Amino acid sequence: MKSILTYIAGFIGVIFSGIFFTSCEKSFDEKTVQDRNIGDQSGVVQVYIATVGAARNYVYVDGIPQNGSALSAGSVFPSVGYGFVVPMGQRLFQIRDTLRTTTQLPITFDNVLEWGKNYTIFTFDTITAVKQRTVTTTITIPEDTSCRVRFAHFAFSTAAMPNVDVYSFKRMGNVFTNVSPTSVSSFIGFPSRLNDTLQVREAGTTNVLAQLNGFLGTDKRSYTLIYRGSHRVSTARFLSSFVNY
Repeated sequence: MKSILTYIAGFIGVIFSGIFFTSCEKSFDEKTVQDRNIGDQSGVVQVYIATVGAARNYVYVDGIPQNGSALSAGSVFPSVGYGFVVPMGQRLFQIRDTLRTTTQLPITFDNVLEWGKNYTIFTFDTITAVKQRTVTTTITIPEDTSCRVRFAHFAFSTAAMPNVDVYSFKRMGNVFTNVSPTSVSSFIGFPSRLNDTLQVREAGTTNVLAQLNGFLGTDKRSYTLIYRGSHRVSTARFLSSFVNY
């Protein structure tokens, strides 16, 4: 009799344990569908919001939302990691503000993604005239301890903007020269572990437009430096950086 009672008590315990663990199971809002079989996928995609005045921006691929948190001017998605996987082939992208009363115009565009390639999408201009540029992000891992850096010029102005240089205080010279608006340079080798101050200057001059203090690259990583904001307003233009790999 005692053994029967013990068995029944144990059986009831298993049932309650199952109920407890089921009720405690955590869930999350997975905006990007996870796909661990990436054999037929493209590389990764990053999105950088350089649109002046942007807020509450969401990225959609073939109508599926990719980010769970809203993006604003100066945001990169994903903020952690090096990108999100998108199936190769022709894909329909849309970037828009989801607020019903927003004045930001949505942008919809196609990208043809190739297997094994990485891409960066930059949005720029203003919220009433949003534009985008998609570039291939070629990832090469240095054999030494250096890192890699490229430069993107996506500042906005209603008047013509000058080409710009990027000056390095540690290297005491320009590391990028004569970069035109909406251009993205190729990657160059750059010393890692070097706490540097970088300046965007009007090309061929010492006229400083924006400054980034404390740029410190990590061994073998790749970074994008981006000049963004309102070019004609000194307090509203910025030199920022984000990691690509």
